[in-house]
Amino acid sequence: MHMVLVDGITITIGNNVWTFGLSFIIYLVVAAIVGIVAETIVGWRLPFGFVGAIVAALVGVWLMTQVIVIKGIGDIVIYGVPIIRALIGAIILVAVWHLLTFRAWRRRSYAS
Repeated sequence: MHMVLVDGITITIGNNVWTFGLSFIIYLVVAAIVGIVAETIVGWRLPFGFVGAIVAALVGVWLMTQVIVIKGIGDIVIYGVPIIRALIGAIILVAVWHLLTFRAWRRRSYAS
């Protein structure tokens, strides 16, 4: 059996061509793991499940590397994703989402 490794995925729709390289795919996988860990730490789930966790981690990376820049934190970087900063940013986003939506969920009644 031979194993074939590819450099990425190319999607063509009409005249539009999108190419996702291996590093981008690994970036998304690492972001998914960080987002799920952040949801677990806060104890609240984001909408859209797995996709919501990925978006939270990606926005968390942006938040902690471009908007709120904290110097002096040693960080683990995997394929361009600063893990600790992404986790802190994702935790902040999940916690804010929890604070904004907690009252709406608490008022719901599941009586049959």
